[in-house]
Amino acid sequence: MPSAVSAVLFTLILAVAAPQVLAADEAVPLVTDPQLEARVMDLSHKLRCLVCQNQSIAESNAPLALDLRNQVREQLAAGKSEEAVVDYLVARYGDFVLYLPPFKGTTLLLWLGPALLLVAGAGWLGWRLRRRAAEVRSAPHLTRDERARARALLDGTSPGTSPSSEEPRS
Repeated sequence: MPSAVSAVLFTLILAVAAPQVLAADEAVPLVTDPQLEARVMDLSHKLRCLVCQNQSIAESNAPLALDLRNQVREQLAAGKSEEAVVDYLVARYGDFVLYLPPFKGTTLLLWLGPALLLVAGAGWLGWRLRRRAAEVRSAPHLTRDERARARALLDGTSPGTSPSSEEPRS
């Protein structure tokens, strides 16, 4: 019975929705100049969203990203070059707006920081390994009797006796 009700309900929904789907028109393009929009999107992928910080303004849905895309679109439509638009945005928001900031004094740490961290980490690791090797070399070694006693304790027997078959082993 439930499957018959489901089939009737599905048929009813299909009958109501089908005329609207068939009457749909072709989608209207959102942009009037596809070449301009391609330039806007290309440049937008090179600019960082200042709100999201890990997305370009092309990928972000933040209101500031939308405003920046519109600024880029307006300036490119006004005839400015991509370099002029980037220079305007850098003057207004700083080098942080660029995904690839220029190599200069203020961005030196940004470019060299990962390499410095890698070298410092490798240096610390080398120092620690040498120190540990020295600790192992200077540690006292067990005598033959101490090794036999440790083996007997691990085997669950008392030192100097053999394991009994009646004693439970853990």
